[in-house]
Amino acid sequence: MSKTERDNSKIRLDKWLWTARFFKTRKLASEAVSGGKVHLNGQRTKPGREIKLGSQLRIHKEALEWNLEVVGICHYRRPAPEARTLYEEHEASIEKRNEIAEQQRIIRAAEASSQPDTRPNKRDRRQIHRFKRKQMED
Repeated sequence: MSKTERDNSKIRLDKWLWTARFFKTRKLASEAVSGGKVHLNGQRTKPGREIKLGSQLRIHKEALEWNLEVVGICHYRRPAPEARTLYEEHEASIEKRNEIAEQQRIIRAAEASSQPDTRPNKRDRRQIHRFKRKQMED
């Protein structure tokens, strides 16, 4: 087996996460792995651990979670459509992530509508002060 074939069959976990575009930098990927946000084959691991084809990964990033299988290895960061070919995500993971994203969208929309668009002007502040004074008197 030649050196290039061996190199294509294994890669560091933090580098794979970076090439697959789960993290913007290798440092962020390394910190996530060290912090327990990434599990390899159901267990916590170190950033330098080598992964190979068929490895199972569980990645937590903020409120989202990916459960996937490694189906490709690339040593260079490529465009997003090509990076997407490096893994296959489980259907349950996709559905759960879409539900969470929808819930977050609804929450953001509700928060945006409940906040006023502008700061109170002088007239509004006077009304607020009057209201507060009335509440204190009662």
